[in-house]
Amino acid sequence: MSITAIAAAVKVSISPARMSTYEAAMAASATPDVSALELYTWNAQVAAALMVPLHVCEVVVRNAAHEVLETLYGPRWPWESVLHRSLPNPMSTYSPRWDLEKVRAKHTTAGKVIPELKFVFWEKLFTGRHDGRLWTPHLMRVFPNLSPALPVSQHRLQINKDLDQIRELRNRIAHHEPIFARNLVDDFAKIERLVDARCKITAAWMMAHQQASTLIAAKPLPVAVAVPPTP
Repeated sequence: MSITAIAAAVKVSISPARMSTYEAAMAASATPDVSALELYTWNAQVAAALMVPLHVCEVVVRNAAHEVLETLYGPRWPWESVLHRSLPNPMSTYSPRWDLEKVRAKHTTAGKVIPELKFVFWEKLFTGRHDGRLWTPHLMRVFPNLSPALPVSQHRLQINKDLDQIRELRNRIAHHEPIFARNLVDDFAKIERLVDARCKITAAWMMAHQQASTLIAAKPLPVAVAVPPTP
């Protein structure tokens, strides 16, 4: 079966609406339908490859935060009333307080609570409201490879921004959305930076066992029609 026939069959299965995003990106190609399928394939492959460093990054960051919370509130920090009251509880957007309440009601140990809290819970923990209690005293201890030349508040703000970007990438991958238009080099650099800030050995191990950087560099481009030279 020709690649053109395969592209046509996949388009029907995947849906013309979904494939149209990729076709638009490859519209300059001599065969946009075939090039769109190549881009779709690459998008799926790089998304899968990014889940390995995303996994490591999320676990590393939430365990660093857990270490701080346990230092301040003890091993049963999810049930500590002082922490509970310190968490924001907006009515119309994500509520860290409600998320914690919901998860801790189902479990009896912090070890069971940690993996069920949403990624955004940990992101929201790295906000200015927690500087005095959590991060000013403890950030450099749990992220020992951050530059001592910069203030803790600047590091904490950058971690918050990085987590927001990483969470957006993670969510797009989880919902099978296109990520080919993102600056994946920058996304990946932020993942590596966060892991490295916590532990250089872990970051090196992650980099040695990931395939995302190779795939990011192999992003397909439109293949234009060759124009013969003017006689």
